Amino acid sequence: MTDQKKLKLTLPKGSLEQKIMDFLKQAGYNISGDPREYRPNSNDPEIQIKMLRPQEIPNYLVGDEGFDLGISGIDWVKECQADIEQILDLDTGKVRIVFCVPDIDSFKQISNLDELIEEFRNQDKPLRISTEYITTSIKFLTENATYQKYWGDAVPEVITPWQTWGTNKDVKIFLSFGATEAKPPEEVDAIIDNTETGSTLRANKLKIIGEIDKSSAFLIANKTSMQDEWKREKIMDIAMLCKGVIEARNKLHVFINVHEDNLQAVIDVLPALKGPTVSKLMGPEEGWYGVNTIISQDDFLKIIAQLRKLAQGLVVQTPRQILPLES
Repeated sequence: MTDQKKLKLTLPKGSLEQKIMDFLKQAGYNISGDPREYRPNSNDPEIQIKMLRPQEIPNYLVGDEGFDLGISGIDWVKECQADIEQILDLDTGKVRIVFCVPDIDSFKQISNLDELIEEFRNQDKPLRISTEYITTSIKFLTENATYQKYWGDAVPEVITPWQTWGTNKDVKIFLSFGATEAKPPEEVDAIIDNTETGSTLRANKLKIIGEIDKSSAFLIANKTSMQDEWKREKIMDIAMLCKGVIEARNKLHVFINVHEDNLQAVIDVLPALKGPTVSKLMGPEEGWYGVNTIISQDDFLKIIAQLRKLAQGLVVQTPRQILPLES
């Protein structure tokens, strides 16, 4: 008897964790276990799960011994520069990568990176920045016109517990291990961090003076695993279920009872997914029909006034999934 095949899946631990668990539950996956554990169980026996920090996940999806599939923010995929395959944007866990300075009097006139560089040049002081995004920060700084005016293509000095590199000692990047928003103004002068609403930044008296990028959670795959027929099919099955959740998010399943006198008028106002399903209702009264369709929430709000005048019964449900099955 051969061992059952397993797809190795890694999921994010931390701030993204609950959003992904809720998403996967809607996709049909029940993931259970002690919240303190890193190897939860799934109702799919062909999936083996391990929890990791999202910052680490892209690098562990490379090579023959890596995970087959993972979910991480696209910001960390870019930061790690990992050679992985992007399967699907899950349209959840959305954040912005932003550049912030203290919201205090000494920074009151600063509204962008150019002005910040000029200010610190005038004071003959090094500009100190804290971040978890080393690669992203270097790119953001060195592509800035004012930075290039003074330092050309010199890389800022990057300071970590293990090593220091970079030739431009006038701009220093300190690797942060979390709580980045707590560093200014004492330890550093600015930060590059992610934010969902900006509330944590405001609570720590920081103001955003630049948006560097946007990110959301992505389903990402090991390129080697995608060459294996069984793994590729399993990955695409998971992607299909996830896509069904995304498709269902802004859709409504509408059931309408309407008399034949108004049937065509109702059909004419309904923007349907592929055309409404119409069936004759059985009952003591003749001439009644049921209309069943999927429409967007925005479209529903636009036509509710017309439906109220034309229909005699209306049931609205939120679909769990709308699966884009291939024929």
